[in-house]
Amino acid sequence: MLIDPPTWPGWGRTWSHLVSDSSLEELHEFAARVGLQRRLFDEDHYDVPIERYDDVVAAGAHEVSGHDLIRRLIRSGLRVTQAERSGRAPGRG
Repeated sequence: MLIDPPTWPGWGRTWSHLVSDSSLEELHEFAARVGLQRRLFDEDHYDVPIERYDDVVAAGAHEVSGHDLIRRLIRSGLRVTQAERSGRAPGRG
């Protein structure tokens, strides 16, 4: 599991992104184990509120920069592009 620093503002909070660079199944299992609600899943990552960051790291997520997180997610083949998110490109099947 990889997590970037909590630097993303939204909904009155600051957020991190949690990803797997091996499988979505692994990501969902880890998220469930640390108590992240499924509604925090956004196609290829979980949004993690700043107040949960230390817990997620303590549970085994590796801290990486935002740049490294994206690079590794792309390399894994799990990255959902902006075009896929907006429906302009074929989705995952």
